[in-house]
Amino acid sequence: MVLDFTAIFSQWQLLIDGALLTAKLAMVTTVTGFLIGTLCAIARRSQSVFCARVAAIYVESIRNTPFLVQIFLVYFGLSSLGFSFTAFTVSVIALTINVGAYTAEIMRAGFESIHKGQWEAAETLGLSKWQQYWHVALRPAIERVYPSLTSQFILLMLASSVTSQISAEELTATANFIQSETYRPFETFFIVAGIYIALSMLMRLIFWLFGLAIFPRRRRLGTTI
Repeated sequence: MVLDFTAIFSQWQLLIDGALLTAKLAMVTTVTGFLIGTLCAIARRSQSVFCARVAAIYVESIRNTPFLVQIFLVYFGLSSLGFSFTAFTVSVIALTINVGAYTAEIMRAGFESIHKGQWEAAETLGLSKWQQYWHVALRPAIERVYPSLTSQFILLMLASSVTSQISAEELTATANFIQSETYRPFETFFIVAGIYIALSMLMRLIFWLFGLAIFPRRRRLGTTI
């Protein structure tokens, strides 16, 4: 087998566009997934049986079904209800639903790591439940599970490759197009694998710098992700 990357490199603009869309998907769904996951973690710890059960059903349903099935359910489900969204929008919805469930369990572990005495002190000060989470629990909980959150969001970026199945023009979809045009599947996916590795390293660096900025104690201790 003779390797020839010339035809692949001639499509560099398509590869860049695909990588940028992958990064955009990761960025948007990281934020929305974190918000939904945090709210679900709070709901699972709620004294309201209804809220706790609804959150538990959501989390367990997502964690026990393949992401490919989930994205098809969202894609065809929205269409059957008469909604017409772009492939990018459907991808954001499906990825957010997926990562929100995993983030919920990570954040729940973070909240449960907060010492009982801190919760009791917050109650003594007359803080409401939401104030307790916002002022007392949220930041230390995030700090304690930050490495797990970082890994989960990097996995989210890699999972975005599945959105190529609904014609989202991200990196994997771009690779499929290029290999069908050049008849060089190995070279195409070899380069794409390298791009995914670079994106993963870039995300890890960004999260590391962000962690140093918002968690001064991690900087003093020299903690790495």
